[in-house]
Amino acid sequence: MAKMYQLSSCATCQRIRRELGDQPELEVINIKERPITAEELDFLAAHAGSYEALFSRRAMKYRSLGLADQELTEDDYRRLILEEYTFLKRPVTVVGDQVFVGSAKKTVAATKNALND
Repeated sequence: MAKMYQLSSCATCQRIRRELGDQPELEVINIKERPITAEELDFLAAHAGSYEALFSRRAMKYRSLGLADQELTEDDYRRLILEEYTFLKRPVTVVGDQVFVGSAKKTVAATKNALND
């Protein structure tokens, strides 16, 4: 099982997909068209370590909703990601039981290695 949660309009996600090369077994899920489910999010958080690890503070709504000035709990992160797709840090790639979050070079390299093993 290999899945990538991303936005098709995200330039960073497009760049990373090119870097990963041809991956016919990789299911690409556009979270704007098919929102992440609670079960999927719970799986990701369990393997990523927390809901906070999956939360994007770069989302425009993060500041506009005043979230930067609040202390958020794990329940808050979970609820916000389920309510608004832009709060999911992108891309999130699942390879077996490994979860890779974000666009850091090390993360992309680890994702590529896992997909090619």
